[in-house]
Amino acid sequence: MMSLPIVIIGSGFASYQLIKTIRRTNSDCPIHVFTNDNGDDYNKPDLSHVFSKQQNPEEVVTLSGGDFAEQYNVILHRHTLVESIDTENQTITVNGEQYAYDKLVLATGSQTFIPPFHGDGCEEILTLNSLKEFAGIQKKVLESKKVLVVGGGLIGTELAMDLANAGKMVTLVEPNSHLLANMIPDFISLPLEKACREKGVTVTLSDCVQAINKQDNGYRVTTTNGQSYLVDCVISAAGLKPNTNLAREANIMVNRGIVVDSILQTSANNVYALGDCAEIEGKVMAYLQPILLSANALAKTLLGTETILELPNMMVKVKTPHYPIQLAGNTSVDIERWAVDIDAQGLCAKAYNANNQLTGFVVTNELVKNAFPLFREIHNTK
Repeated sequence: MMSLPIVIIGSGFASYQLIKTIRRTNSDCPIHVFTNDNGDDYNKPDLSHVFSKQQNPEEVVTLSGGDFAEQYNVILHRHTLVESIDTENQTITVNGEQYAYDKLVLATGSQTFIPPFHGDGCEEILTLNSLKEFAGIQKKVLESKKVLVVGGGLIGTELAMDLANAGKMVTLVEPNSHLLANMIPDFISLPLEKACREKGVTVTLSDCVQAINKQDNGYRVTTTNGQSYLVDCVISAAGLKPNTNLAREANIMVNRGIVVDSILQTSANNVYALGDCAEIEGKVMAYLQPILLSANALAKTLLGTETILELPNMMVKVKTPHYPIQLAGNTSVDIERWAVDIDAQGLCAKAYNANNQLTGFVVTNELVKNAFPLFREIHNTK
């Protein structure tokens, strides 16, 4: 009798990283992937540079869905919506048909959070969180001269810079008093803000979009502080919301994301989650490094060697070409003091806790070359 397959729902970076890792040690265990898009393999972080590089969706793809399936020996179910999960009988239902699984992996990713604005233009807010979304909005963005980006976090700031580099007039609206507010302190984000303004981005801080109304061929955007902008399109980059509906409907424990334990198993037996949809140690970590580490640990667990995910301090890169930033460790909570060096090469800020231990750092411009030596220093204090 043929053994039941590992079934993976989703075909994003986390899913495909997991498959590549499994196939390094096991070339023939059956794997089925169910995805509601084309199943192409691409690098999602590249989407933040598509407009300045004048790329088309197909240029971002590294392997088409069909080629990926062939190369990694998986059965790919494209443009397929999984309707429900039955954790007791270990089946999923797709188009009214049931598929049994040995192990199920939820790699359902996330969607862009769109805040609840007023106005008749809200339905037409654009998002750029997947290749499919890029293909859908590319024409509209290319034809637009004036673009408003909602959210000055990592994605919003990178996107605003990219659009400015592509010759657009960009307005960036951020409710916090500085850019990348949940990642770095204000004194580090000031040069980033300056770099944005020098590229022609209008940076509006401590203000929120209130309403988006259709007007002429574009949109009238009004803010809480009474500002008004006439733009050709509005892109939301106001954070990500894990896709948890399937899990929730199957009575799998969901908090902000799908809650997993130290081996990435959900509250249901033989059901696992990783990537942007998973909540690990109370956090949703939509970054490259935790996903790579998750894929490595989960691959071993799925192949029979239960492996605990150990997360060291994380390194995060901010891919803004005019002001590169790298940070690691804790740079936002319970920091006792900052030690800051600024010179012609950039800025190096070290965060210390109450015991005077280095808990995190931020380096910018040419000083990003110091990131790894500093990174090794904080490992010792975790």
